Amino acid sequence: MTNPYRQLFAAPGSLGFALAGLLARLPLPMTGIGIITLLAQVRGSYALAGAVAATFVLTYALLSPQVSRLVDRHGQRRVLPLATGVSVAGLLLLLGASWWEAPTALLFVGALLAGAMPSMSAMVRARWTAIYRGQRQLQTAYALETVFDEVTFIAGPPLSIGLAVAVLPHAGVLAAAVLLPIGVVALIAQRRTEPPIIDAAAPAARRDGSVMRLLSVRWLALLMVAMGVIVGTVDVVSVAFAAHVGQPAAASLVLSAYAAGSCLSGVMFGALKLQAPLHRWLLLGGLATALTTLPLWWAGSLFGLGAAVFVAGVFFAPTMIVAMSLIEQQVPARQLTEGMTWLLAALNVGVALGAAASGQWVDAHGVRAGFLIAVCAGGAVLLAAMSAHRRLRLPPAHASGDA
Repeated sequence: MTNPYRQLFAAPGSLGFALAGLLARLPLPMTGIGIITLLAQVRGSYALAGAVAATFVLTYALLSPQVSRLVDRHGQRRVLPLATGVSVAGLLLLLGASWWEAPTALLFVGALLAGAMPSMSAMVRARWTAIYRGQRQLQTAYALETVFDEVTFIAGPPLSIGLAVAVLPHAGVLAAAVLLPIGVVALIAQRRTEPPIIDAAAPAARRDGSVMRLLSVRWLALLMVAMGVIVGTVDVVSVAFAAHVGQPAAASLVLSAYAAGSCLSGVMFGALKLQAPLHRWLLLGGLATALTTLPLWWAGSLFGLGAAVFVAGVFFAPTMIVAMSLIEQQVPARQLTEGMTWLLAALNVGVALGAAASGQWVDAHGVRAGFLIAVCAGGAVLLAAMSAHRRLRLPPAHASGDA
């Protein structure tokens, strides 16, 4: 049987930009946790650390789609260096303010500037789309990128924490500030695979508003927020659960089970030849995601929690792959990068909201009650999938028009 992933890299330059994109997206998961680890050590306040990290995450969620919109209009080579420079300047300002014990306000200014970090996942997906638009290999490419996202979110936080604890409190954020420009330069140096600017001179290209005006995109973004809430809840409550049963180190194994389930299913899903329409797969994914949050509520041991988390993770990657494929169908080609970035930004917002809400819920009602947030988010995923399915069954002019 032919390996679809080997066929994927038959395209000239594809391996180079995939590896560059993998490196360039690593700073994102390193930065948030790196800020928390840094400020908790040098300022002794988790409240301040969490507030500055949240400022970065939310600013990134708001700015990254705007950066991607500029990329769609002017190209990766012209926009990415500027956005990267602003983000690195913000990270360096944050590091300097913490090193010299500058006023707290400078920490927040640094976090705001750092939020200009471009969505490198979307940049790489846009390159794959330019190569394989309308072909079956595009689903495989999206699957690969979803797995790469998982890998960076598995490797990034431990790397950042390890550097901050073993080397210097500032080392995790500093490493992110170094890796980001290296990865971006490695990507934009590969000009032959850069997506072309589509209809740059056309009047319509100048009049285009944000793709969030499209109802189908809004529903898909809401679905990604709800999925992110599940991820954030699993992260926080798994750590609390492991500590509650006296085995805090086991939390990493539980969280690895979630990532393993998602990576495994993502690789397998990317190799399938889908026959049913994508909107039907989205509905099935939303239903499965909602159902697999229920065992989290009933888990009574670390082994049971690990198994429940693994099963929940199995449906994360396929649902995200389908959502990205639907974005490629729904938004104008000249706004593809922006569309994909909105989904990735929505996912990050959901993770932040889930972590914050579940942490407060655990403090107020106990560890197991924290998974109630995941169950509710699963219901929200299903509702969003049902609504998106209903819209996407219509012809494109009706499904994605203003509403």
